Amino acid sequence: MSNEKDLESRRRFLKVAAGTTAAAAVLGGLPRFARAADLPHVTDADPTAKALGYVEDASKTTNPKHKAGANCSNCQFYSGGPSGYGPCALFPGKSVNAKGWCVSHSPKAG
Repeated sequence: MSNEKDLESRRRFLKVAAGTTAAAAVLGGLPRFARAADLPHVTDADPTAKALGYVEDASKTTNPKHKAGANCSNCQFYSGGPSGYGPCALFPGKSVNAKGWCVSHSPKAG
């Protein structure tokens, strides 16, 4: 009989442990999303933006390296949503416009 109680106790423990782990994973991800929205936007005055020829609107660039349809939202360095602003690995601590573009644009795979 105590063997059954041990098994039930273990099952209960595993359920609680799994639930706690899942909750921690979800809650741990929330601040990252909240922080992304709070990042300052890259400006034209930013030295990295100047060096990379960053523009807020890809349709307005005159850079000959720009290919039609290329913008931040389809670049491998951009991790934001398809619209608005989001983080870019090339501009740590700042966000770029999803419609923006720079000379380091590298299309997302697949």
